[in-house]
Amino acid sequence: MNTAAIDELARLRGVGEAFHDYRGELQHFSLATKAALLRAMGVPVDDPVALEAALASARRARWQRLVEPTVVSRPQSGGIAVVTRADEDWITLQFEIHVQDGGRHDGAVVIRELAALERQTIDGVLYVRRSLPLPTDLPLGYHRLVVRVGDHAPVETRLIAAPACCFQYGEKRSGVSGVFEHGGKRGWGIAVQLYALRSADNWGIGDFRDLLGLVERAAATGADFIGLNPLHALFPANPGHCSPYSASSRLALNVFYIQPESLLEFAQCDAAQLRFSDAAFQQQLRAARAATQVDYVVVASLKLELLTVLYRDFCSHYLAGESVRGRAFQLFVAERGEDLRRQGLFDALDEFFRLRRGRESGWRNWPSEYHSVSSPAVQAFAIEQADRVQFYMWLQWVATEQLAVVQQRARELGMSIGLYNDCAVGADASGAEVWGNRDVFAVGVSIGAPPDRLALKGQDWGLPPQDPGLLEARAFEPFAALLRANMRNGGALRLDHVMALFRQWWVPAGHAARDGAYVHYPLDLLMAIIALESVTQRVVVIGEDLGVVPDEVRRAMAEFGVYQYKVLLFEKVGDAFRAPSHYEPRALATATTHDLPTLRSWWQGDDIRLRERLALYPAAEVAWELAEERRRDREQFLQALSEAQRLPAAPRQGDDPYSDSLADAAHGFLATSRAALVAVQVEDLLGMIEPVNVPGTSTEYPNWRRKLPVTIEALFARPDIDRSLRDLSRLRAI
Repeated sequence: MNTAAIDELARLRGVGEAFHDYRGELQHFSLATKAALLRAMGVPVDDPVALEAALASARRARWQRLVEPTVVSRPQSGGIAVVTRADEDWITLQFEIHVQDGGRHDGAVVIRELAALERQTIDGVLYVRRSLPLPTDLPLGYHRLVVRVGDHAPVETRLIAAPACCFQYGEKRSGVSGVFEHGGKRGWGIAVQLYALRSADNWGIGDFRDLLGLVERAAATGADFIGLNPLHALFPANPGHCSPYSASSRLALNVFYIQPESLLEFAQCDAAQLRFSDAAFQQQLRAARAATQVDYVVVASLKLELLTVLYRDFCSHYLAGESVRGRAFQLFVAERGEDLRRQGLFDALDEFFRLRRGRESGWRNWPSEYHSVSSPAVQAFAIEQADRVQFYMWLQWVATEQLAVVQQRARELGMSIGLYNDCAVGADASGAEVWGNRDVFAVGVSIGAPPDRLALKGQDWGLPPQDPGLLEARAFEPFAALLRANMRNGGALRLDHVMALFRQWWVPAGHAARDGAYVHYPLDLLMAIIALESVTQRVVVIGEDLGVVPDEVRRAMAEFGVYQYKVLLFEKVGDAFRAPSHYEPRALATATTHDLPTLRSWWQGDDIRLRERLALYPAAEVAWELAEERRRDREQFLQALSEAQRLPAAPRQGDDPYSDSLADAAHGFLATSRAALVAVQVEDLLGMIEPVNVPGTSTEYPNWRRKLPVTIEALFARPDIDRSLRDLSRLRAI
């Protein structure tokens, strides 16, 4: 194996050399890991001749192409990079900019007049990288840039005209200038897991009608947003696979959040009403509603059965002839295009092979002739099962309609943000997103995390990464499409594990998680796309930046106006908790999160005992060490609350029992902070102990299933909770 060639090619393809581990020690990545990652990128590392050819091509690519496949222009960028031969600096360079919505800008300049940035000799030829200024009045958007040097063939590239930074909370301007005017009111909201909501009449899972009711009640207390778990599409044919962070596709919605009775078809469909009123059906609904955990299998069976009946009614009443509703669906199909068609195809195929052929869910378990979305077998299935494919496309339309109603209602009620959505860092390897976009996902590798104190073996999340080189070949359109899909119906978006925009820990198949390596991504280019989509759709962007955050990510978040994610339990200076006056203004602050213990659990140490019972600690003494650390943290926590004048008059001690007043004090502490946004977990309003999710577990703990103990109606009927929420609103307005 050619060590030097692999090292250099890995570096050129974005693989890091080393990193500092959780102990601060420098760890170098092994040759075997680099070779495995290059294989995942399609590099023939085991063929010496092909490897040398790949290396030569990678060297030339940086210097022998006139312009990168995708370039960015921002108000403060000064220009884009172009590469020309040094002996051609007397030639005129011409460019044309074809604007996204029409129009054209032309320009020409003698190459030697452009500022030189760097030089490099390749194959005996000196190349110079220069800065080409572009017009400053370009409209925001995705444009087409054509560059020509003399009589050489023109080179076409994608030009992203991006704003200075993302849309800002309270902003009154477009964001192009980078100067923002804030409305003065600091925002706050309630964070929930949608599936966990209870109501008097849902189907055993929180749905979009429940969300509408929550929005209406929260808005009445002054809330600015409702924070949600990812609403990504899961696997209708395999409903037990319920993690919203391991979705089938982040480009589509979870159809089990549809509320069937709210559909227009339900009011006129005798067959649906007859089935719905059936005694056995109602008994199943009552049992699903009463369960303390979501029974996804039962919910899926009930909803898909009735939705199929309603779909048939839609086809006969609206799609068969000319109707406004039928045309609305057809327009939706046309606008969503290939992504929607592939989603419908995937769900229909997965249902076919799982329910009719008894196979495991996911495309990797289908017969091999169905592994490619464009294969003859898949195209034949699309024709033979066109109605079922359309059914699943219809479900996406219905889900989108119902979600849009919620966001519209939130804004009508004066919520400054409305829905605060969440976009997961990856998608399931066997799901629709990967199946439909195999040309951008790396094969034989998954993302995870290097070893840390609580996971000495590292973590393998089982999610395939997008290859930065393949993304570049697609002009990063899959990334832009992902953002658009998750910004459509909301006023804020949380990007899970924002550090993935800079680097991702790739774990080769068959390797231990600790034997992975970091692969780097074009951070500033991705941030520019985020800023463009954010400003275009007027969506605030929050980057989940917990854990080790590289300086490059901190710099980019500040420069591009991405909000930080501040968790009270982690915000410490030394041993002391950070004072409210020292919180970052451009941030969303929260006491805890779905991956952390509730406030009550944290105070009582229930989370430590739970993880100990589940054997999640690498050594027996870790639980004891954490319990001692927690005891000290409780004292420091009380000290911080006291100094912020959030505690009641009676003094408290770190070993005192938990009380609701402690949660009120913590929320008041955050409400008086400088953070622009504050989120309150509904579990903390209710004083719950059971966590939403226990990281590091799958079947050991019922993650993503636990419901709230009360209905939405009962939650807001409690005087103590109503008072707590109105106090939050008052403190945020000061």
